[in-house]
Amino acid sequence: MQLFYLENLTKDNHLSKEESTHCIIVLRKKINDEIFITDGKGTIFSTHIMNINNNKVQIGQLKELYSNKRKITTHIAISLTKNRSRFEWFLEKVTELGIDEVTPLICSNSERTKLNLQRVQKILISSLKQSLNPKLPKINNITFYKDFISKNSKNTCIAHCHKKSKIDLKEHIKDQKKNNSLTVMIGPEGDFTEEEIILSEKFNIQAVKLSNQRLRTETAGIVACHTMNLLL
Repeated sequence: MQLFYLENLTKDNHLSKEESTHCIIVLRKKINDEIFITDGKGTIFSTHIMNINNNKVQIGQLKELYSNKRKITTHIAISLTKNRSRFEWFLEKVTELGIDEVTPLICSNSERTKLNLQRVQKILISSLKQSLNPKLPKINNITFYKDFISKNSKNTCIAHCHKKSKIDLKEHIKDQKKNNSLTVMIGPEGDFTEEEIILSEKFNIQAVKLSNQRLRTETAGIVACHTMNLLL
């Protein structure tokens, strides 16, 4: 199956120029051929090519083929990594696994403070199409740790390496199934600072353990995503 992305399925019956080129030039699709489309909201539709005009593909009536929607919204708030490619790799992989929302964080030990959201969006769409996972994650604007934690403490847990009381993420997830959302916070290469941990405790945010090993930031994010997908 080759999946195409169309952001506004209800308003537009033409593939974008880029998607049309891939469809008719690269894949050599023709009028009346069946193709598969998603708008990134969790459903794959089948349709047929109705017309090709000025190298743009017009599609026909949509038929729902597969839906991957769940009741609990999953969210990872994660520090930007020093190496841009590692953060982009993280985004690619969690899109494949399935995540609803990602917030890039700036923490005290974060070594990077900028992110090209336009470039990131292209990476996410490419990963969505490759993996056939019809859910496109929402990427929020870069947020400072203190601002995020003051507004998102509900149903949120924090993964850190400090020697403090924690519970396994798996156990925490089991206790959260009655809620409609779950957020996991992941720190930078230098971990969250003591002050940041104390602040999380003031907001009654549960500390969790992801693994017995010390994980890189991007690896920790992927482990958290995979664990949520297994148990929710």
